[in-house]
Amino acid sequence: MTRTITPRPRALALLFLAVVGVLLAAAGPASAHAALTGSDPAQGVVVDKAPTQVSLTFSEKVATNDDSLRVLDPQGKRVDTGGPTNVSGTTYTVRLKGGLAHGTYTVAYQIVSADSHPVAGAYTFSVGAPSRTTVSVSGQTAADGAVGWLYGFGRYVSYAGFTVLAGGAAFVLACWQRGSGVRAVQRLVVGGWLALTAATLSLLLLRGSYTGSGKLGDVFDLTLLGQVLQTKTGAALVSRLLLLAAAALFIAVLFGAYDKREGDEKRDLTFGLAIGGTVVAAGLAASWAMAEHASVGLQPGIAMPVDVVHLLAVAAWLGGLVTLLVALYRAPAATPVEAAAVRRFSRLAFGSVLTLVATGVYQSWRQLGSWSAFAETRYGQLLLVKIGLVLLLVGIAWISRRWTARLTDTAAEAAVEEEPEPEKAHVSAPAVSRESVSGESARAAQLARQRAAVDAARQKRLRDADPHRLGLRRSVFVEAGVAVVLLAVTTVLTQTEPGRTEQEAKAATASASSSSSAPSSSNTSGALTLDMPFDTGGKNGKGVVRLDVDPARVGGNTLHVYVQRPDGKAFDIPEVKVAFTLAAKKIGPLPVNVDHITTGHWGASGVQIPVAGDWKVAVTVRTSGIDQVTVSKNAQIG
Repeated sequence: MTRTITPRPRALALLFLAVVGVLLAAAGPASAHAALTGSDPAQGVVVDKAPTQVSLTFSEKVATNDDSLRVLDPQGKRVDTGGPTNVSGTTYTVRLKGGLAHGTYTVAYQIVSADSHPVAGAYTFSVGAPSRTTVSVSGQTAADGAVGWLYGFGRYVSYAGFTVLAGGAAFVLACWQRGSGVRAVQRLVVGGWLALTAATLSLLLLRGSYTGSGKLGDVFDLTLLGQVLQTKTGAALVSRLLLLAAAALFIAVLFGAYDKREGDEKRDLTFGLAIGGTVVAAGLAASWAMAEHASVGLQPGIAMPVDVVHLLAVAAWLGGLVTLLVALYRAPAATPVEAAAVRRFSRLAFGSVLTLVATGVYQSWRQLGSWSAFAETRYGQLLLVKIGLVLLLVGIAWISRRWTARLTDTAAEAAVEEEPEPEKAHVSAPAVSRESVSGESARAAQLARQRAAVDAARQKRLRDADPHRLGLRRSVFVEAGVAVVLLAVTTVLTQTEPGRTEQEAKAATASASSSSSAPSSSNTSGALTLDMPFDTGGKNGKGVVRLDVDPARVGGNTLHVYVQRPDGKAFDIPEVKVAFTLAAKKIGPLPVNVDHITTGHWGASGVQIPVAGDWKVAVTVRTSGIDQVTVSKNAQIG
């Protein structure tokens, strides 16, 4: 006799743990979603006079605290005073102590980007001449240690829990209503709820240490927890917990009262549960959308609803797939998953895939911005892996659809074919003792259990003998395995800097580097060049404005303003304004009227600088009727 060995769901658990371990190990340091696009003084520059402040410009708004920006002298002592200040848009400034000696100074920053991820880095500049420095700053964040790995694992478990919870409930209501009484399905959906709840609580506790010290001992610090609750991410996690309370009530009704209803009552309750479940699931999905990639950057008002729909489609497809797998393997022989239920899920999965394609195309365009970002950025490379896994999953799903088309309800048919023979009547003795009656009842109950077990085993054997059902089980098992890997890649993708941001940051850094090297030679002739990244928040609102002042002395000067996109191409905008302010002398702001010369180029002559000093040069950039921002830098003129 040949025994057919089929894969078991416990193998998926082993695959789940293996994939999590590999991907978390390969993920490397937590990727920053806000990038440093400019600084003053610039990286590596040597200035003649000690600056009074240090300014950093990021690709998006960030959250800071008193220790977010630190400036250290060659001996490692802090020379900054007070906390950082958001002077304009995405530029943050920290004041420095007076009378700084010559030498190399280190600027270290650790902030939290608008999409909830910690960002850290460091660079140096010198006063007078470079010197040796004892400062060693790696640029790593707390997210790179044990707390970071725990936080990443918690994110994966939360995604998996939501997928199983929402997808399992959708499978029961839309495809297999008899499944509400199947114990294995109940355990699966409840397990998804428990996983999501436990992961959310863990993320809430880990959040303060994750964005701060990175110490495990700070996980239960109530002060940090209070600070987390005041952030956007903290509010999203608390909202998720409240919605999970509503989800618990939904589960209680689905696997309790709903299973006992019949006829019109069950139909009415199905409609109510479908509406309520959709609202709760959409709310849970929104708790991710409101705090991560979709909430910042380009078109957040469109991106957040699209992200919610994307997550719901993922849950309906992958969560339903896992529920189908459990039903095929663990459903009792008396209540097997019917062929009609499998076909209904096949249609649901097909609709989910179409939704994923539509929303995924929009998200890819929003996060990448160009075809080159697929190959040149880590986000693009991971997205290619995800697309490949989705195509593989669709291919396997096509095979499953072929098995589904041939599927029959073998076990149910077999149950009708063989009716148990009626027991032969026999005459009992007229006088029976109480003990003998009790013994007869026990033997009858035992016999009934044995017959039920034999009948269940026979039905399971007949059901499993169906080659089409066996083929479906195997193909669905492979689908679920690919889905586990896909979910892990998606989790890593949400922690990776978007390709659009990475490319814009590289372009701005390259522009700043070229300007910091070229102007250094022009300083011998007295010319001054300033590069200031800007972001007005609207469409085509990001770029770099370059300002040239020649000869940068007291008296008349020639001013040129150049506006470039992040890729270095010149472009026109509706309005540019320039003003000079010398706060130490209470002079200004002195506005300068600039004339448009050519594409992306404005100029003015005879710009009067009355006295020498540390002048603040402010440029107001307007990219549309309502989108504008003012960026500024301080420079020694005269």
